[in-house]
Amino acid sequence: MSAASPASIYPRAYESVAAKRVAFIGLGVMGYPMAGHLVAAGHSVTVYNRTASKAQQWVAEFAPVAGAERVRAATTPAQAAQGADIVFSCVGNDDDLRSVTTGEQGAFAGMASGAIYVDHTTASADVARELYAVAQQRGLHFVDAPISGGQEGAQKGGLTVMCGGDADVFERVAPVIAAYARACARMGPAGAGQLTKMVNQIAIAGVVQGLAEAVAFGQAAGLDIPKVIEVISKGGAQSWQMENRAVSMAEGRFDFGFAVDWMRKDLGLVLQEARRNGAQVPVTALVDQFYAEVQAIGGNRWDTSSLIARLRKPANKH
Repeated sequence: MSAASPASIYPRAYESVAAKRVAFIGLGVMGYPMAGHLVAAGHSVTVYNRTASKAQQWVAEFAPVAGAERVRAATTPAQAAQGADIVFSCVGNDDDLRSVTTGEQGAFAGMASGAIYVDHTTASADVARELYAVAQQRGLHFVDAPISGGQEGAQKGGLTVMCGGDADVFERVAPVIAAYARACARMGPAGAGQLTKMVNQIAIAGVVQGLAEAVAFGQAAGLDIPKVIEVISKGGAQSWQMENRAVSMAEGRFDFGFAVDWMRKDLGLVLQEARRNGAQVPVTALVDQFYAEVQAIGGNRWDTSSLIARLRKPANKH
């Protein structure tokens, strides 16, 4: 993320949306550019990050473009939330989410009655329902809104957002979310967004494993993998993963952002929910174990296409 050229990073056009006062909690590889798109769309943005220097870096990047009056950093989630119409977050897991909402100096304590909290963390449906209920008790609104599209999607403003919560509240936040989303839909009541994200991760896990096996097989057979992919991607085998990850997978490049550690967290949520609702997810359970093998060979921070590494002897590390 270049501090010198935010305008070139956020080039998309925005529909006319009334400017809001918003907060963004969590400036990781996803949250940092998402908050930037909110500034580019004309909103006033206060950010909070557990590592304060990251928040200061974000302000230093966007203040010259937006003006110091529209961007600032806060020292606590509660402070960030003060005066905000909408508070967004993108943090690590259920515990992190509880900490920044209902914990000491959490955002709920700083939010005014009627304000909306939109959470983009991939978390459990349970915590989404829990925080929805707490928000209701405090006169607030809560929307669980996990995202898909990876770091590239966040940077380009092309994320897919799956929301759970009240329909009227969704209608209020969707135009603001559009600053960094190409698709945003309400999937049902609280928790439905998280459940939809689980469906997304189940589908991705199976596709990536199939692609890894296909590429490894083609290499073992001595085929020209880029040429193979060019041909088969025009037919029934085509997928986003094939078009974007097959060649880099063959080359052993696994530096595309969404880490194996994060995927295992997500698949753990899937398996937990499946045990509860009785769904059969044998392929997902198997792929989860394959990712554990990738972790065991040092691939914790490799991206999810690194499933192919366990099929090679020795593993192709990068």
